[in-house]
This record gives sequence, C-alpha cells and structure tokens, in this order.
Amino acid sequence: MEAADAIIDGSKHLSPDALPFARSYQLEALEKAIRQNTIVYLETGSGKTLIAVMLLRSYAYLLRKPSPYIAVFLVPSVVLVTQQAEVVTMLTDLKVGKYWGEMGVDYWDAATWKREQEENEVLVMTPQILLDALRHSFFKLEMIKVLIFDECHHARGKHPYACIMTEFYHHQRNLRSASHLPRILGMTASPIKTKGSSSSHTYWKKIYQLENLMSSKVYTCVSDSVLAEYIPFSTPKLKIYKHIEIPYVIFEHVAKNLSSLKEKHLNFLKELNLGGLATISTEKRISKLLLTFFFCATELGVWLALKAAEFLSCDESDVFLWGKLDIHGEKIVKDFTLDVLKLFLTCIPSGPEWSIGDMDADMEAGFLTSKVVCLIESLLEYREYKDLRCIIFVERVITAVVLQILLSEVLPKLSSWKTSYMAGNHAGLQTQSRKEQNEVVGEFRKGTVNIIVATSILEEGLDVQTCNLVVRFDPSATVSSFIQSRGRARMQNSDFLLMVRSGDTPTVSRVKNFLASGDIMRKESLRHASLACSPLESTLNNEEFYRVESTGAIVTMSSSIALIYFFCSRLPSDGYFKPSPRCLIDEERGICTLDLPKSSPISTIRVESKGNAQMLKQIACLEACKQLHLSGALTDNLVPAIVLEETVAQELRNEPYYDEKVSYFPPELVSHCPNESVQTYHSYLIELKKNYEYDLPVHNIILVVRREFETDVGNISFELEVDRGNLTVDMKYAGVIPLTSEQVHLARRFQTTAFRVLFDHNLSKIDNIFDLRDDSIKVDYLLLPATSSQQNTSVIDWTSVSSVCFPRENPSINHKRCFCSMCYSPYMHTKNGLVCACVLENSLVVTPHNGRVYCVTGIIAELNGESQLKMRDGKVTTYKNYFEAQHGICLRFVQESLLNGKRIFQVQNYLQRRRQQKEKESSKASVELPSELCLIVMSPISIGTFYSFSFLPSIVHRIESLLIAVNLRKMYVDHCTQNVVIPTIKVLEAITTKKCQEKFHLESLETLGDSFLKYATSQQLFKTYQSHHEGLLSLKKDKIISNVALRKIGCDRKLPGFIRNEAFDPKMWIIPGDRSEDHKLEVDFLSSTRKIYVKGKRKVKSKTVADVVEALIGAFLSTGGEVAALLFMDWLGIQVDFVNIPYERQFRILPGIPINIPSIESLLNYRFNDPSLLVEALTHGSYMMLEIPGCYQRLEFLGDAVLDYMVTMHLYHKYPGLSPGMITDLRSASVNNDCYALSAVNAGLHKHILHASSELQKHIMTTVTNFKQLSLESTFGWESETAYPKVSH
Repeated sequence: MEAADAIIDGSKHLSPDALPFARSYQLEALEKAIRQNTIVYLETGSGKTLIAVMLLRSYAYLLRKPSPYIAVFLVPSVVLVTQQAEVVTMLTDLKVGKYWGEMGVDYWDAATWKREQEENEVLVMTPQILLDALRHSFFKLEMIKVLIFDECHHARGKHPYACIMTEFYHHQRNLRSASHLPRILGMTASPIKTKGSSSSHTYWKKIYQLENLMSSKVYTCVSDSVLAEYIPFSTPKLKIYKHIEIPYVIFEHVAKNLSSLKEKHLNFLKELNLGGLATISTEKRISKLLLTFFFCATELGVWLALKAAEFLSCDESDVFLWGKLDIHGEKIVKDFTLDVLKLFLTCIPSGPEWSIGDMDADMEAGFLTSKVVCLIESLLEYREYKDLRCIIFVERVITAVVLQILLSEVLPKLSSWKTSYMAGNHAGLQTQSRKEQNEVVGEFRKGTVNIIVATSILEEGLDVQTCNLVVRFDPSATVSSFIQSRGRARMQNSDFLLMVRSGDTPTVSRVKNFLASGDIMRKESLRHASLACSPLESTLNNEEFYRVESTGAIVTMSSSIALIYFFCSRLPSDGYFKPSPRCLIDEERGICTLDLPKSSPISTIRVESKGNAQMLKQIACLEACKQLHLSGALTDNLVPAIVLEETVAQELRNEPYYDEKVSYFPPELVSHCPNESVQTYHSYLIELKKNYEYDLPVHNIILVVRREFETDVGNISFELEVDRGNLTVDMKYAGVIPLTSEQVHLARRFQTTAFRVLFDHNLSKIDNIFDLRDDSIKVDYLLLPATSSQQNTSVIDWTSVSSVCFPRENPSINHKRCFCSMCYSPYMHTKNGLVCACVLENSLVVTPHNGRVYCVTGIIAELNGESQLKMRDGKVTTYKNYFEAQHGICLRFVQESLLNGKRIFQVQNYLQRRRQQKEKESSKASVELPSELCLIVMSPISIGTFYSFSFLPSIVHRIESLLIAVNLRKMYVDHCTQNVVIPTIKVLEAITTKKCQEKFHLESLETLGDSFLKYATSQQLFKTYQSHHEGLLSLKKDKIISNVALRKIGCDRKLPGFIRNEAFDPKMWIIPGDRSEDHKLEVDFLSSTRKIYVKGKRKVKSKTVADVVEALIGAFLSTGGEVAALLFMDWLGIQVDFVNIPYERQFRILPGIPINIPSIESLLNYRFNDPSLLVEALTHGSYMMLEIPGCYQRLEFLGDAVLDYMVTMHLYHKYPGLSPGMITDLRSASVNNDCYALSAVNAGLHKHILHASSELQKHIMTTVTNFKQLSLESTFGWESETAYPKVSH
C-alpha cells in the first residue's frame, strides 16, 4: 500500500481488541483497519460503529493519558455527536469529549483546546470544528492517532470531510511525514452520493475518487448473503399512484388570492419604510411562505395547506431560521400568515358534523391529493400488524408536519396507531429541538409511537428502532439516501414502499438503478480491492494560501471568505448596523475592491487578477486575512484578536480565589521582652471629655509605647458614640519617660487586671494573666491612669496603678492610722481582715459567695444588717435575713455600715454608629454590700478609672487601625521615588468597609477611584492601541479594571491583610500583656526590610479587595491629585502615562468636506485643534465612505470614561456631604443615554450625524418629535419612559 498506510511508531505491536459479540465480518473489517486506512462499506444496521469502537480499543494504549495523543470521531450532524460518544463511553474505558457549534467552540482559543486534549482521549465532534481547529493550528494532525469519519460519503467538493483530507492529510503526506499521520477509518452505507448510474464504470470511478480522497481502501462483504445471516433485508415494492390535479376552481381561487395577499402585505411593508435590509428580509420571508402554502395546496391538498397555515401562524413557536426580523416585519409576516389561514378556511366546510377522512370525497374536493390518499391506503394495508414500526420519508419539513397532523386525525379512527414527526432544520424551518427529537425516538422504541414522518434526519446514523415498514413518500435524490432509508427496514419480512407517480418514467428508472446500485458498488469495490490508492495533490498545491510560520495556522482562498465574515461578525455593532465586508467586482477589468467596516484596522483591499467573480473575491479576502494578521487584528492562530482577549478574560475570571486572608497587627505595638533594667518609652496623653450629663467622671489615660507614632496618629481627635451622647477623645504626644522593669511589671499587672475585670466581671483568670519568663513576641504597650500636677503636665497615677498590689491578708499592717472623721467605725471587717474604712472607699471588691465584682463608691452610714430591705414582690425583710435566706450566710457584724457597690461596666464597641438614647440607670447598677462578705482586690482605685478604661478597647482599636494604615502607606512609600503625602485617616477610610459600621467607610473613595481608574486606563489604551476597535479596547480595559483583575492586583500587593471588614468586637480585642488567652503573633514581611505581624485569619470577599484597590486610588486622588493617583497605580502595576504616548491620526480628506465644521463649533462654542476628531465622532459605522477612516465607537469608549470621571469629581468635591449611594444616583441621572440624546437634539447635533441607516434615521426623527412634545415639567434620565437611539449619545 501507499506510504499513508504505514503504521505509526509503535503500532506494529497493535492487536485487534475485539468484543466477544462481534460478528465475523466486523472482525475481518477490524483486521483490515488495523493494517491500513479503511472505508467500511456495509448496510445500515450492520454495526459499523462497533468496528470503530474496536479500532479505538486497539489503539487505546497509545491514547491513555498522560499520552499527548488523541483519537477524533467525526460525525456529520449534531444529533449524532451524543449518540456516538455514548457508544464509545459504554464500550471502552476511554475518556470521551463531545463538541458541537452551539457550545461556542468557534470562540475557543489554543489554550482551551489544549485543555480538552489533555483531559480527553477520544473527541467526538462535527467536522467543521476539526477543520477550523486544524486551520487555526489548535490541533496538529500528528497528534491524532485515529481519525474516524462517520458517513464518509459526504467527503466531496468543499465538504469539511474533504477539506480536512485535502488541506492537511494529503499536504502532510506529500511532505513525506506519513509515519505521523493518523489511521483513517471511514464508515458508510453507500460510498457514493450521486443520483446513480446504470454504468458499472461510473460507479467505480466515484468509489475510486472517494478512496483516493480518503487515502483508504473500501472494505465490504462479498455479498448480501453474508450480512443476511445477521440482519434481514426488506422487500422493495413500487407503489404507483395516479396523479389527479386539485379542482381548477379551487386552484385558481387559491393562486389568485395568495398573490393578492402577498401584494397587499408588501404594500404595507413599503408604507412602513423599514429600511433596506429589514424590507428585503421581510419580502423574502413572505415570498418563501407563499411558495410553501402553494406547494401544500397543490401537492398535498387544501386541507393540509390549511394545517400548514395554522402551524406557521402559531404564536407559541418561532420556527423560522430565515433571519430575525424587527418587530414591524414580524407583525407583517404574522398578519400575512393569518390572512392565508382565513383564505384556506373559506375553502373547507365548517361545522362539527364535517371532518377529514372520506378519502374519495376529500380527493374529489381537492382537500387531499391522490398522493396523500395513496399513502393512507398503503398504510391501512398493514393494519393487521400488531406492532407496527413505520418511517415515512419526506423531502420537506412542512410536509412532515402536516402529514403527521393528518395521520393523527385519520388513523385513530381506523387503527390504534399513534403518529409523530421528526425533522431537522431544513428550508429555513426549525420545528424541533434535539431534546424533542430524542423524545420522539424514545417513544418509537417503546412502541408508544408507531409511525414517524421524517425528513432525511432519520436516514443517517441516528439510532432508531428497527422498522418493519419504510415508505418513501418523496423519492430519494441520491444513491446514499436510497440505501440508507431502505436500511431502516431491518425487521424480518419488512417492506420498503417506494411511491412513484404513474407515468413518471425517469423516477422509475432511477429507482431501478438505485435498487441495483448496492450489488454494483460491492462488486466494483471487491474487484479493485488490490488496486492501490493514487496519490492526491493537496489543494494547497493548487490554490493560494497564507500560513503563519510561528503556529502553522493556515487560510486558503476557499476558506478566506468565511474567515473575513467571521472577523467582521466580531467587530462592534449596534441595532442599526451589523458590520460585514462589502465587495465590488469589476470582472471585465479583473479588479476586486473589498471594503471592511470602519472598526477594522484595514479599511480597503484592492486586487487585480484574472478569474471569475468568485475567484476575485477569494483573492481579495485572502489578502485581507494576511493584512489583518500583520496588523494584529488576527492572532497567530488566525482568529480575531477579540476571541483571544475574551478567552484570557474568562481564564482570569476562572482563577481560583481563597477568601481566607491574614489580618495584620501593627508592629508599633509589638516587641520582644527586653532585659534592660531601665527602658525608654514614648508617652501619649489621651484626654477624655464627656459631652453628656452623667454622675460618673472620666479620667485621662496615659498610653506608653516603645516607638514614637507618626504625627497624624500621635495627635488625633475623634468621638465615641455612647448611649448618653458623644465622648471626645484627644490624643497628643506627652514626651519620653524612663521606666524600670519593676514599674513596667507593675503597670502590666495593673492594666491586665483592670481589663480582665471589665471583660470577665470575675477574677477567674487573674492568676494567669502574666508570666515574667515569657520572652515571645507579644503586644507591648501600657494603658495607665493619668493625674495632672499644678504645672499642667500629665504623669502616671502610680497610686491607682499600685492598687493592684493591695495585700490579700493583714492589709492593716502597712496602713497608717488615717484618723477618719466619720460617723461610722473607722475599721470594718472584710474577707481580707480588719481594714480601715478609707481603704474600702474607692476599692474593687469581689463577693466570693457569688463571684461578682463591684466598685465600692462609699459607705452608707444609715444602713446596716438590721436595716429593712424591700423585696421585688413588695415584701419587707432585713439584710441579715435576706443573706441567710438567699445564700445561707449568717452575718456576724450586723451593726457595721453597708457599702455602696456598683457593678462593673460592660465593654462595648463605641466606634459603631448608633442612635443616641439616654441610658436608664439599672435597678441593679448599685447594691448594698456587707463589708464582711467582700474581698478587696484593688485599692485605692476609683470607679471613674474603670469607667474610663471601659472606653479604651474602642480607642485603642482606632489607634491600631490608624497604625495599620500607616504601615500600608509606608509599604507604598518604600517603593515610591517621589514624595507623596497622604493623610493616614484617608488611607484608613479607604481600607474600612461598610461592615465596620463606623462613621466613615470606603464607598465614596471607591466611587471616585473607580471613575479615575476607568478614565486613566481608557486614555492609556486609546493611545496605545490606536488600531484597536472599541470591543477590543473594552476587553483590554476590563482585563485591567475588572473586580477579578483588581482583586489579583490587591492580593499581589498584600492588601487583604490591611482591610478592615468587620465591626469591632471587644471580645476579640487583645489585652496588652495578657497571658490568660493564647494570642500568637506571627511575623510577615511586606518587603525585604519591612515586617508586620499577623494576628489571625478571616474571610475577605474577592470584591472587597477590588473595592479597596479602587478606594485607595480615590484616596490618593482626593488628597494628592492625579499625579499621586497615577504613582500609586504604577506601584500597583497599572501603568498609565498621560504625557508621553504620541497619538497619530491619518485623515484622507479635509474635515470640512463631509460636515460643516464652523457651524458645529459655533453650536458647541468650542474650536477644535483637530477637526477630524469631530468628523469621526459624528460618523456612524453604517457610513462606508472610504475617506473617513473610522467611526464614533473608539471616541465613545474614551468619552464615556471622561464624562464618568468628570461628573464624579464634580459631585465629590461640590457636595462633600453626599452619601456614596446619592453620588451614584446623581451620576446615573446625569450620565445616561437619554440625557445625551436629548442634549444632542437640543443643540441640533443630530442634523450632522453621518450614517447610511434608514432605521437610524427613523429613530432620530422619532426622538426629535418626542423632544418637541416634551413639556418643561418632563423628566428624563432614571425616570424616563422613552428610549432614545444610542448613536446620538
């Protein structure tokens, strides 16, 4: 055999992997297919697919992953993709992928196809998909080990099967690369697809052409007898019917009125003045409908024409594939169909007593034709069949639909048969989805449907239950159609009825040739089995082509036109213009001028050559493909650049995001425990001022830290919102102070004890709050009560700090007599022992019997244990009796005065915005306590100190947040070569989300940053990609500024760790110096020289990160201007240059020629430095004047961003108090299509728009009319009920 039949490397070890139930001829075919390229020519139903499966099983070891090789199974129609894929999946362990056009594979790029090849081992697809993938070099032929062609008789002319072989297989074969070619397996029930012939030589010539094209030899059985052992053959029967014309009166009535209705509705169409394309499309649809109705009336009968009109006028289904019409065109077509329906109703008797079914009378009246009556009578000859399975093959979809309706009405009266229909998308009709087709096949298999009226969709491949009756209502057009339809009748004793019109000698002769064709083709194939295939020249040797060297992608003259149309289909369009190429051919002079839409970087291609019009067009399109590739509009895979951009954007969207992110803690508040005896600290005075009435005082606090803060953190002022009003917090630097290690230890013990009491309201964790031996990383700062001297300089209140050292036993030893001048005894009994009364005042005590903690604010001289206590239920008892009854405690010192104790305050989030309401004093806020039940914990310490300390978690949280913002700013400044000053509070605002529920959040800055980012990016792209159309620019912009892109940028810059996205929870606050809970801090590095600490993790949404990036841009913009914002964007990785990108324009004519420049400049009160920009801005894509190189779309892309930015800046600065939502709403009301359209009309700009669209002109005039009717009170924008043409924006 020829070189193409050489076995691939390693395949010499292949052995047939046969299935146990395989038949002898299937095994024989498999053996041959393993040895050489083979076309399996066997009857329908003989199991050709099983041979393909066994071949795949034989090659499986070369296909299994991680092998880079694949097998491709090609099928001629979409419905066969799933069917054949399921067979391969069921009978092999190979991974199978399924592909068809509706999956959007036209828009897949090389990376997407690579993934499919890496994941699957057998790819089942329609042939155009493989052809396109080979042309674009997404597939390499050498990567395919097995290539199967189902129904390979289609391989002729420019069918994708033929193009795959001629453009790629034979081209590579001629390059002596045969060892890398795939094994070819073709499958067919008829190796030729022609009208047939009586000559054996003619049959062999067609077979040999297929063999040469497929580089394969035909395998077939010696005779039908071999197959007859396994599958029965039907008996062909001619059914001759006598053609009888419908009555002339009815014919004349129908013909005349159909023509009148067409003329009537075409006149309506002209009156609407829809425009060129819409009018032509509507005219074509009406003409096709008329021909359909006329065909039904004359060939099937008036009653069936009536049913056709009912079906086509149904509102529930959109069955036309002739192109979508606008709403006016659709209405005219619908009205025409309804009028036709009324026409046919006048021809049919009315009333419940009449029905179709009296065959002779119906035929005589013209309701049914003799052909239809013959069909019904033929079917009734089989009424004795208990389990009829019948397929009636017709040529037209409408015939299938109306015959099914007729049979469903007539047959149930005479039998129990149920009828359905099945049709593909033929002649512009789409009547069934694939799901509906599969349901019909399923019902036919189960026997709930007995008869299917079908088009050729059931001839090929589709797995349908074996039939015992097949009827050819319309004759087969080709040998293959005849053989395939006959092969459906595979039950024992089945019949194959061929309906032929009496006297139709040519059809009878053709049928006889078809009947003999099977034997002739089989004999000729066997007789020439040893004849080798002849080498076939690749079409690439016979026609011009363009190949991209880097990828191997190729476009030929024959494929260039489709590629140009595909390219144009991906250009920007609107409701008034669909971009497409325009070709002007001067065949006499051999000149072709190809004009591409204005959004194409190549506007015109002009070629001169010899040849007919089609060849000239192909040459021009091939040259255009070459120029578009060189310009970058087509990628190296020869697909529109926008396809690649869309794929990249989709891959970016598909990138995984893990929302578990670290939360940073400022290093300014962290340190290792040093060993120095004296340490230097920086102190900050925190002054608290109540702006509300309350009997408890607040005390100032000293914050002591290791490092000095930034100025705008160390000197801050803000307010806390408490229930009674606002508390003002002022912090300022108080200087450097030295502290000994003993003082530090005492201070830590004090603050930790105070905070643990505030948080826990008990002393359970007091003993474990610190460990002097711990030298780990820890939160290291001190919060201590302050006292003011006469010199007005604040110092630490060491007396209060020392209160934590109050002795638990014998407290009176170190207490000097204070000579209390009190009316009660100066000494009182406590759990600590006998103490002076002054020690109890301003002390913190715990009552062990219930574990509660109280601040003692005074001694109640008039109350003691014998005093009366009024209970909640109104009863009166004594304190002594109460404690005995409730707690089983017998008071011993009942004569001692009671203490006034106040409960410890609740620590809350005072940064959170809340409605102010005056807090009512709780009935339990103060209690009377016998001193003998109290254990003194701290003394002396005032309740005001604890009240002040209850605000500190919120205050310190704000300081922590500011320090986090400082570290973010430092991280940026480390990489910034210019001095950019931005307030810390602005950075904090930008990293604070609304969920924090504080007075400020990022949304205003986000809105501002978003508009500037869009503006800056749009300007950069506009200048950088001067040949890119608006669609490409928009995709490139989205790749930079989309939420996914910004999130990725933010994560790369470690921004999630800085984000504040939760309301402050005091319970989660880390008490400085506390060791009772495990708060581990880990080191993270923002850069090689700057570190920060991680205190844990939390969830941060992807969009939150993107919002923070935009807000930070807005923060730099609002404080440092555009330069600061651009520098920050550059640090992020978004590089924009407002100055250094030259913008070149090429304009072929003087701008003043197409439009009146002075008049427009007068209208706008602006003089253009470059008037050609004005021309471009006023040019619509439909205006194909060559001298104007572009249309408005690119400028709209830029102008939209400029307007959005300018309006946002205006609102942000002019109305600083506006909420972000209001800014967005006002911007939407100002920057919207209706405002632009009405403004353009008001200025008269609509008169200067250059376009060639009648539909656009009509909408512009409607807009002008509506504008004139608007009253002064009318509104537009978000309240407008009228939509205006976008082109006027």
